[in-house]
Amino acid sequence: MTVDTDGLIGFTQQLVQIPSVNQPGQGEAAVVEAIVKLVESWGWAPLVQEVAPGRPNCIIRLEGGLPGRTLLFEGHTDVVTPGDPEEWTHNPFGAEIVEGRLYGRGAADMKGGLAAMIFAARAIEESGAFPGTIVLAILCDEEEMMIGVHDFVARGHARGIDAAIVCEPEAGEICVTQKGAIRIRVDLEGVMAHGAMPHEGRNPIDAVTLFLNEVAAVERRYQQDPGEHAELGLTYLTPTHVSAGSLPQMNVIPRSGLLAIDVRTVPGVDHNELLRHLRTAADGVSEQTGVELTLSVLVDRPPTTTPQDDPIVVAVAEAHREVTGDPPRFGGVPGTTDGTILWRDAKLPVVVYGPGGKWIAHQADEFVEIDDLIRHAEVYVAAALRFLSL
Repeated sequence: MTVDTDGLIGFTQQLVQIPSVNQPGQGEAAVVEAIVKLVESWGWAPLVQEVAPGRPNCIIRLEGGLPGRTLLFEGHTDVVTPGDPEEWTHNPFGAEIVEGRLYGRGAADMKGGLAAMIFAARAIEESGAFPGTIVLAILCDEEEMMIGVHDFVARGHARGIDAAIVCEPEAGEICVTQKGAIRIRVDLEGVMAHGAMPHEGRNPIDAVTLFLNEVAAVERRYQQDPGEHAELGLTYLTPTHVSAGSLPQMNVIPRSGLLAIDVRTVPGVDHNELLRHLRTAADGVSEQTGVELTLSVLVDRPPTTTPQDDPIVVAVAEAHREVTGDPPRFGGVPGTTDGTILWRDAKLPVVVYGPGGKWIAHQADEFVEIDDLIRHAEVYVAAALRFLSL
């Protein structure tokens, strides 16, 4: 069976040209509208469900007509901001093709993967009856709170699915593991005072400094045990935002402060234990400084692992070898994907495998290689047929 490569390339361009930036007032509705228009022209019946205003999920089920398993292909419709357009040498939403590369925000992360999974499913469906069922989950808000995949699971759409391929860009690696993520907000409440009389106040800046030292100590603990993971590297606790008071009142000790920490964990790290260490440290800083530290967990996603002998991993690996002629390379996802929720909440084995460079996401001049786009669509076809007929 043959993938419509011209259609795949053109539709990827169309999706990249839609600025579905994950920011207030934008949203992913226009991407879903384009997908719905395309697949309805093929006779498919997509289900569109609004998760939040202007933020729909789109779910498509294709019944093969023969006995077999159920396979999920998953992708997200939102993209991150392009940042300063002056940093780009190509229009961030122009979808220009230059020397075999399609440029634009989301070309790799992950509108290329979205288009590839849709056109792969079309190639399978056009060939006639096939085993089992293919489900396409086209979800919103992966780049922030992952409300799309949470809604998908909560509505029961994952029931009966046997495995998932998440079509994120991984540079040809078959990623069977991915880091967990915890996003923590720390609110600090002190006492405002004159800068010349610090003994009359309780300075949240002092407390932030002490607490960050404790955060670094916790990071060192987990970098030693469980240590470095073969595919994922080390656990990191990274401060990403700190603020206290408002400038330019340089002679005033501020009353309050705010700290954000992005935690990335590897398998073997117990999230509850890690959070206990941080809360104990925060209590100690509070006792030492008189500044109240309140920790809030905004996101808690586990690290995931799917064994290399799982049927979905074997299917993707064999399809990769068949299509590319190269031995499969196994790896890990340095960030997190919607697959963490599918793995934890729906208990699905997950493989992350899609077109585009592993490190190109969120950068200026993001691109996907045209050959890579086509190659992954062809692997999806072969992997699906192998898995569904097992």
